[in-house]
Amino acid sequence: MNAKRKTLNDLRSHEEARVSGFSSDDPTMVIKLREIGFAEGDTVEIMGRGLLGGTPVSVRLNQTLIALRAREARLVEVENFT
Repeated sequence: MNAKRKTLNDLRSHEEARVSGFSSDDPTMVIKLREIGFAEGDTVEIMGRGLLGGTPVSVRLNQTLIALRAREARLVEVENFT
């Protein structure tokens, strides 16, 4: 990936990307994200953000809407479609 990794939290509203991995030293958080349905290769799109501090982050993941905390969204690495 690029020198600066891009996360789900870095995407702008209605920007689509592909999940490329996870960046967490806490395997429990990665397991929780996978249980929600995040996996490498999935298509994600930011649908909106909360007014106070940008939380929650509303994400479309493979046609399903999910709300995440901004700190959780920073754990999901993404790449733009090429």
